[in-house]
Amino acid sequence: MNAIKQSGATAETVETSYIEADGIRFAYRTFGKPSDVPLVFCQRFRGTMDDWDPAFVNALAKERTVILFDSAGVGFSSGEVAETFYGTAKFAVTFIEALGLKQLDLLGFSMGGYIAQLVTLDRPDLVRRLILAGTGGGTGEGTQSGKPEVFEVAFKPVNEPEDFLYLFFEQTETSRAAGLNYLERLARRKDDRAPLVKPESVQAQIKSAVAWGTNSTFDRLGEIKQPVLVANGDHDIMVPTINSYIVSQRIPNAQLIIYPDSGHGFMFQYADLFAEHVSMFLNRD
Repeated sequence: MNAIKQSGATAETVETSYIEADGIRFAYRTFGKPSDVPLVFCQRFRGTMDDWDPAFVNALAKERTVILFDSAGVGFSSGEVAETFYGTAKFAVTFIEALGLKQLDLLGFSMGGYIAQLVTLDRPDLVRRLILAGTGGGTGEGTQSGKPEVFEVAFKPVNEPEDFLYLFFEQTETSRAAGLNYLERLARRKDDRAPLVKPESVQAQIKSAVAWGTNSTFDRLGEIKQPVLVANGDHDIMVPTINSYIVSQRIPNAQLIIYPDSGHGFMFQYADLFAEHVSMFLNRD
């Protein structure tokens, strides 16, 4: 693997690296215990490398190499955001191949889960195991969409802390407290922070989401033969929790974990526990 691994680094301190491929300068960060099969992260709508919870990423890095990256047109990466998730998935494959990776584990959160599914379907030779967090498989029998008022908040020009608490956490004292702790952890990285996703890039991601409604992976989920871990909070208002259940039923070798008193951002509320479950899944024979 040609990725630059930084000894002793954490999510808060790892330097940003860059690699050129197909005219795009991809920004990425890689660190953790050296492993033959790294874990690559695919990010959510409007998310950059700096939106991954350091507690979650650092816990996983104790056992394996982790690779965070900004897709084209996002954060520190050059280029423009594709207007379909199929295009964004091609960017992910381009980045993976540029690093010289022959096999990897893939974790996709929310929108990143759509990308991870497409990468797995397009290049099953690359993906050993797949983690789908807070995501769905497109529109099909039994699936549900988030309510319009949810997306009114998600699509605001700038999201305030209260917006994140509403979108990602349950409206209980315990979940909101966990959300505030997550936002505090995000602020620990002081230097070399990725900029907010540009308005034109946000609009391209929204167009991708609209297109996904009629051209998704729903009817192809049965083609995914890799072991898959599907996880979500018990009250996800962004990608309703029922969709995670349906995805787990349609993928032959999938298991499902639902976390209590939590929403779309369950992995940030249960950072240590979810990291433990992910490690168990990745380490299983």
